[in-house]
Amino acid sequence: MTIIMDKTPLISVITINFNERVGLERTFESVFNQTFQDFEYIVIDGGSNDGSKELIEENTEKISYWISEPDKGIYNAMNKGISAAKGDYLLFLNSGDILYKNDVLKSCETYLCNEDIISGNLSFVENERNWLGKTPETLSFYRFFTDTLYHPCSFIKKTAFDTFGGYDEEYKICSDWKWFLLAICKKKATYKHIEITISAFFVDGISSQNTDLVKKERDEILLKEFPSFIQDYAVFSEFKKKQFAVKDLENKYNQLLKSRLIKFFKIFGFFKNFNPLYLK
Repeated sequence: MTIIMDKTPLISVITINFNERVGLERTFESVFNQTFQDFEYIVIDGGSNDGSKELIEENTEKISYWISEPDKGIYNAMNKGISAAKGDYLLFLNSGDILYKNDVLKSCETYLCNEDIISGNLSFVENERNWLGKTPETLSFYRFFTDTLYHPCSFIKKTAFDTFGGYDEEYKICSDWKWFLLAICKKKATYKHIEITISAFFVDGISSQNTDLVKKERDEILLKEFPSFIQDYAVFSEFKKKQFAVKDLENKYNQLLKSRLIKFFKIFGFFKNFNPLYLK
């Protein structure tokens, strides 16, 4: 179903959903409460049977376009959203994720001008804990070795999908990572970071629970697209494991130094030159 808009919207917000009614309600609330109005809202549902379709039908006056039908996976659904979108910039806010503040789209408006990818920061939420994922000022291959761009806080120009293609539906988890990697490192897509927290991502999705599959898919993509770098990637991965192990030991050592017993012994000169990490 489609609502005809009088003009081309600046932003297309796209939500992918499959049997996540509770999360979809949370996403709807954050989108519907936006003070900014120059956007269309697209919902691609994979044929849910948990009441999601009924929830969508209850809110059709606030949704520009929606479908509920079986798909071939999340990236097939995301490609459907791209095809339906009419906005200059696309923002994927999948079921359960939320826009960070009611005025966040308004805050981003003036930045959505030229670049292919405009990325802000992402708040990660896990139970009672949350932390901020900051995207870098500049992008390099190193960024994709260690991390990715986060699609819930990245505005992608519609013409970039026209130029570079959509998401590779062969992969279950890492196709968005592949798209960003190739767009930036091979196809010279333009990029800008903005210091705005755009969305909140709740750490309970498919990619956050399947680290082995993430590594497998990333390795396959790197071997296929950057074969000369794959050995460097293996060496780097091993280095990072050792670095994390040393960092963990350092943290435990620093915690130990803060204990009352150690402080007492240090007063009398014990442990004066002791450092198990040989950092000094």
